[in-house]
Amino acid sequence: MTLLLVENLNKNFGGVVAARNVSFALAAGEILAMIGPNGAGKSTSFNMVGGQLRPDSGRVVLEVQDITGMPPRAICRLGVGRSFQVAQTFLSMSVLENLQMALIAHAGRTRDVISQAGALYRAEALALLDQLGMAEQAERPMGALAYGDVKRVELAIALAGAPRLLLMDEPTAGMAPAERAALMRLVAGIARQSRIGVLFTEHDMDAVFAHADRILVLVRGEIIAAGSPEEVRANPEVQRVYLGTSGLRAALRARAAAHG
Repeated sequence: MTLLLVENLNKNFGGVVAARNVSFALAAGEILAMIGPNGAGKSTSFNMVGGQLRPDSGRVVLEVQDITGMPPRAICRLGVGRSFQVAQTFLSMSVLENLQMALIAHAGRTRDVISQAGALYRAEALALLDQLGMAEQAERPMGALAYGDVKRVELAIALAGAPRLLLMDEPTAGMAPAERAALMRLVAGIARQSRIGVLFTEHDMDAVFAHADRILVLVRGEIIAAGSPEEVRANPEVQRVYLGTSGLRAALRARAAAHG
């Protein structure tokens, strides 16, 4: 079943074409990576799906509902979670309180924050943290965490609304190699177990080729290749304009290692 359908998205900024006829589909439980050199149109396309940008033309459909141009908050309420390149958390609050705030906001109970915040959704927040291996750090202030753990908490926040679709913008940015691999294994496991569709942008080719089911390659606002990691690796145009043969070989070795 198609979870997300993107059809012919176009976006210009003045005379600059940022996205041209961007089209793809994403199934429930599938992990789809969007890659390309700087200025390829990844962020523009990604933000049109998430509602941060309104396309000049084209449409975005979540299952059967047209969400084209809806604001991010409305899209979130329809079952779309999002994480950002720079983690967005409340550093003065504890890990647990960050999760509670996300659950309170998703439930529309923000009026209860002052009087009941400490008690609301505590068990649910702890369950999410346990799923991500963070339960032991529940009472620690966010500002005291290592950056890899901050990114795990942000993932938990994105999962707080039980999304059908998860949008991840550069999820491993700023992380050490071992942390990147651990986070992406965690995302892949949750996505497949819970049948969550994942669309992510990423510059770390090891993360992309090890965990993506399919890859979209954008150059100058257009998709020049789409397919499995093996198909993308073999594409001469991708090798020429972006990754290079040696980089692709290394990425495929990382994929083989990740899958045993």
